[in-house]
Amino acid sequence: MIEARHLRVLRAVARTGSFSAAARELGCTQPAISQQMKALEKSVDTPLVVRSGRGMQLSEAGRVLLKHATGILAGLSAAEEEVAAIAGLRAGRVRLVSFPTASSTLVPPAVARLRDSHPGVRVSLVEAEPPESLAMLRGGECEIALAFRYPQAPGGAPAPAPAHGTPREARAEANLEAQQLSATTDWSDLVVTPLLDDPLVGLLPAAHPLAGRGGGRGPVELAELAGEQWIAGCPQCRGHLVELCAGAGFEPRIDFATDDYPAVVGLVAAGLGVAVLPGLALESVRPDGVSEVQVRTASGAPAVRQVVALTLPDLAEVPAVALMLERLAGAAAGR
Repeated sequence: MIEARHLRVLRAVARTGSFSAAARELGCTQPAISQQMKALEKSVDTPLVVRSGRGMQLSEAGRVLLKHATGILAGLSAAEEEVAAIAGLRAGRVRLVSFPTASSTLVPPAVARLRDSHPGVRVSLVEAEPPESLAMLRGGECEIALAFRYPQAPGGAPAPAPAHGTPREARAEANLEAQQLSATTDWSDLVVTPLLDDPLVGLLPAAHPLAGRGGGRGPVELAELAGEQWIAGCPQCRGHLVELCAGAGFEPRIDFATDDYPAVVGLVAAGLGVAVLPGLALESVRPDGVSEVQVRTASGAPAVRQVVALTLPDLAEVPAVALMLERLAGAAAGR
């Protein structure tokens, strides 16, 4: 096998014309140069140098190998420099995948801080919700995925039997999403960096009887909303809504389902139902015409979702990825 150190010796011998001169150039002994040249000739099974008078020159095979060695050693030097730049955070790449509410709240300050301190590190962003974002991470399409899960969820237990009068399509979709929840939050193979607990905020029409409770911000027990028509959000959120309500002893009547948060606010403001949205979502939406209330689960605890940054164990050791995780945690802590 041809080794890079042997190619460096061959180059030095060709440049200086002798083993002793090559040894001085490389800072080693003449016997060491002789030994490495013998090892290289054994690897290629042909002589590479020819003694001529008081010096030596390369054989035809030696000249051919030197021609390729020049490019190989140049490529190795370039590779070593690029790797050193990445290790020293003078260069590097981090591909983020994030759900929309984190993209508009957590990602911007984190990326801005990273660019200020390490402008050579490139950061890109695409949006995807779990479980798609987790598949992208495991499939090598990104280095970090921002995701969320609900600690109150019982891990994918099926929703209760549908009640009379619930729209069939919305009911079936919500049940399926609830059953898939455990697969979405299986992070046992990933490195999990907790970022924050995002409170779930209840949205009521401004004229709702519970809208003025506690000075206008609740708290409201989920069971008190059992008879309401509901407006549900993203697929994972819909599945979780079914489970939360099941824990409170009822199944929500989901009349509207939309991933568009302004649409949710508009439907609530028009008096068409009630909704529960993450606090991060409301930072990017003007909640005109609705009343925000605190939502409590059947146990009396505030309803929250856990927002995290996920990466693979090997990727967590990459300097640029580790720094991006640190910046995301800093952005969350600074809220």
